[in-house]
Amino acid sequence: MPFSVVIPARYAANRLPGKPLLDIAGKPMLQHTYEQAMASGAEQVYIATDDERIKQVAEDFGASVFMTSAEHRSGTDRIQEVAQQLKLTDEQVLVNVQADEPLLPPVAINQVADNLQQHPQVGIATLCEVITAQEEIADPHAVKVVMDKDGLALYFSRAIIPHQASASAKNCFRHVGIYAYRVAVLNRFVKWPASELEISEKLEQLRALYNGIRIHVAISTEQIPGGIDTQRDLEAVRALLASR
Repeated sequence: MPFSVVIPARYAANRLPGKPLLDIAGKPMLQHTYEQAMASGAEQVYIATDDERIKQVAEDFGASVFMTSAEHRSGTDRIQEVAQQLKLTDEQVLVNVQADEPLLPPVAINQVADNLQQHPQVGIATLCEVITAQEEIADPHAVKVVMDKDGLALYFSRAIIPHQASASAKNCFRHVGIYAYRVAVLNRFVKWPASELEISEKLEQLRALYNGIRIHVAISTEQIPGGIDTQRDLEAVRALLASR
């Protein structure tokens, strides 16, 4: 079944204002992310924003852009509005690619879309990686996930899970924030209030688990570089692409 990618992009950011438009190797960050998504098996790639500056730049490099409400609190809300504007059916699949992931491998996009389509009992699919550094296990910025024998998420947390997680034992998994959704789930998700778990952990995916949506989690088949959250991250990506 074909799938499409939506890249939600907002201009405001506490640490890096105007982040999607920051220059990396002669292109805005958003263009790098868009080109990675275009190299995947996606039927269509869309950018969703509420900012005219982002819209203009994205259209200049050839992207299809949807203007969405400035009242949205998350990228998920923005993606659901795109699905609504496109009049997509409940069965169609959208992949959420974050705008600050300019190095995201196209195969990861394909993997998460394929996983959702191969597991009809789930509403969302995502990816994870084995944590290989002990200090990352204790880092609350590294979101951890535990799964059952079928790869279905049991819980996501910023805390150390499982309790005796060890990098040497390779029993701790870092969640990678890429999602494939069935449109029917998106339409339900945006109507639910944030759960206490979501508020406590500051993790939106817990809203889905709380409301009974199954989330499939697979170990990524390719290493996924981190996104850009800080100036240090930005300079590291700039240096990497300059070296290429």
